[in-house]
Amino acid sequence: MERGAGIARDGFELAGRVAVRYGSDGASGRIAWRHSPAADDLFITSVLGQGIARITRRDGEIKLVTADQKEYGASDAESLTERVLGWRLPLTGLPDWVQGRADPARPAQFTRDAQSRLSELRQDDWRVEYQEYDGARPSKLRISRADLEIRLVVDQWVAP
Repeated sequence: MERGAGIARDGFELAGRVAVRYGSDGASGRIAWRHSPAADDLFITSVLGQGIARITRRDGEIKLVTADQKEYGASDAESLTERVLGWRLPLTGLPDWVQGRADPARPAQFTRDAQSRLSELRQDDWRVEYQEYDGARPSKLRISRADLEIRLVVDQWVAP
C-alpha cells in the first residue's frame, strides 16, 4: 500500500528515521518494522546502515539481538530495551500510536486537530505528539516520557 493510504488494523510495515534522547545521551538511525497482531520484527540501524539492534516479539516473548550478536530476552520490551540499550521502547502501545490511534484496551487522553486526527495522546505515562501527517497516516511523531524522547519520521508505509 502506498504512503498515505488507509490505516491498517491487522498489520503493517514501515521504514523511517529515529532519534532518541535519554538523559544526557542520544542516538539516531534508521528503523524498519514489520508488525502483525502475532509478532513484531523491528530492526534499528545506524545512519550508516550498521545494525544496532533487532527486536522481535513472538508468543509473548521479546528478544533483542545486538550488533555483536548477543541475545537478550524478556517478557516486555520496555524493561528489555532499558536494560540493553539504556532507554525504554514502548512496544505495547507503539503499533497503535504510529497509526494515529490509542490502544483501545487501555485508558487514554487525547486531543484532535481540525481534521479529527490525533494531535496529542497520553497513554501509559507516555505522551505522543503528532507533528505531521501524510493523509490519514502520521508521518512525524514525538514520543516522550520523563527524561526520554523518541522522534520518529516515517518515510514509507506498507500494509497488507
